[in-house]
Amino acid sequence: MTVYIDPPTWPGHGRLWSHLVSDVSYDELHRFAEELAVPRRAFERDHYDLPAHRYADAVRAGAVRVSSREVVRLLTEAGLRRRKGRRTPPGC
Repeated sequence: MTVYIDPPTWPGHGRLWSHLVSDVSYDELHRFAEELAVPRRAFERDHYDLPAHRYADAVRAGAVRVSSREVVRLLTEAGLRRRKGRRTPPGC
C-alpha cells in the first residue's frame, strides 16, 4: 500500500493542511486513513485533508512525501482526480 502526502501548506480554519492521496484506489486510501484514525468526514472528493499536526503521524505510518503538484499528477494519472463541482459517488 502506497499513500502520498503533500506538505501542510494549505490554509483553512486557522491552521495548515496536507492532502493524503492514493494512486491505486479510494479503498486503499480509506484503509490507510482508518488505520490513522482520520475521520471519514475529512475525505473530500479524492483526498483526505490532514491538519499539519498529523503530518508526521502519516509519514511514520508509511505515507510518502511528495509535492502538491505531484499529488495532482498522481491522482490524474491514476484516473482518481475529482475536480470541485463534480459529485462524488456514494461510498467513495
